[in-house]
Amino acid sequence: MGDQIRPTARAEIARPASISSDIDRKIDESAGLFVVQILPPMKTRHDTTPYTPHPAATNSLSTEKIFKYAPYTQSILWYAHERLMIDLRSDTVTKPTDAMRQAMARADVGDDVYGEDPTVNRLQEMAAAMFGKKAALFVPSGTMGNQLAIRLHTQPGQEVIVEHTAHIVRYEQGAAGALAGVQLHWVQGNRGLISSDQVEAAIRPKEPHTVQTGLICLENTHNSGGGTIYPLATIERIRTVASTHGIPMHLDGARLFNAIAATTLPPASYAQHFDTLSVCLSKGLGAPAGSLLLMNDLTLLDRAKRFRRMYGGAMRQAGVLAAAGIYAIEHNLGRLKEDHDHAKRLARQLQHIPSVKITPQDVDTNIVIFGVIGHRLSPSAIVAALKQEGLLINAIGENSFRAVTHLDISSAMVEEACTIFIRVLGG
Repeated sequence: MGDQIRPTARAEIARPASISSDIDRKIDESAGLFVVQILPPMKTRHDTTPYTPHPAATNSLSTEKIFKYAPYTQSILWYAHERLMIDLRSDTVTKPTDAMRQAMARADVGDDVYGEDPTVNRLQEMAAAMFGKKAALFVPSGTMGNQLAIRLHTQPGQEVIVEHTAHIVRYEQGAAGALAGVQLHWVQGNRGLISSDQVEAAIRPKEPHTVQTGLICLENTHNSGGGTIYPLATIERIRTVASTHGIPMHLDGARLFNAIAATTLPPASYAQHFDTLSVCLSKGLGAPAGSLLLMNDLTLLDRAKRFRRMYGGAMRQAGVLAAAGIYAIEHNLGRLKEDHDHAKRLARQLQHIPSVKITPQDVDTNIVIFGVIGHRLSPSAIVAALKQEGLLINAIGENSFRAVTHLDISSAMVEEACTIFIRVLGG
């Protein structure tokens, strides 16, 4: 291969306005570096971030050119097999924009274990006010936020009611049992949602021979359900059941910001029904890391800080990360509906492929889950074939797949993704 980078896939990308109009389809013939088609100027998805070569990188001509022109490809990635990649695996793959990086670099920091990081404190106060809670705690991940809540509300040997495909069940490595000593009572939902009647039926009777229910957990939006939004009325009815039995409630709100953007409901309208809730900054909002655990009970806050340290989540000069979270809330919350529109556009196109099973009206936010039935390729081979064509998605079951739109995906990239899906799945 040497120094030559040759085009091996056809892709359309939106040209950032910063590119000079005299740059046409051939960026640099001597280096063999091409973007196959540059569209007319379009609104950029985010700030252009300059690439600086690592000292270990070779100083070949083609490497220099890649770094020179990398900002213009924006959110499409160069991979080793030399294809332009559209990454729909998750909304966790976003990268900080240049403006977010500048905010991080300028962050005023201190030791957060002592409560002395002013940027962390500002983020926590901002989030608490937004959700109508008295306090918020900055933690490294949504998983830690959920597991802290389980530890706070339960005693070893108790049971937590949760929908059977919830993140707490599938993707947190059995942490509820390992860290809090509780078991999970799975309730089968519809697209990730459970009803107040189901919760009522799952609550254990208070008698000496039966395990006791210690907590009820909901997830909004629901990842495995396809980004499903919990109707507020359903939450209210479940809260009534929980209050009748004296059982606390926790919300896994990793993508709650998407529900807020889609419904335009005030954040506190959801938060008021939960004793604790966690929200993630590193998904649709585009921060590199971090979640917040929110609550009203300040006694819980003191215990949460101790458990955070026990779980390895206490950070020192965490203001660098908190600054990204502040920037994300201030600048990226308002644009989440664009991701929802892109996901719905993708779903409408997928339904025209005979082998694809999908209900477009079930796409509430930015997650598209669909089945592929009767195709000649296995799920792993479908993922590999899509990657070969320049598109990354995840297989999530025997015949099910997930595509997630996000900050780094433009309208033009959605259209190209549709073309790739048709090319691979339509055959």
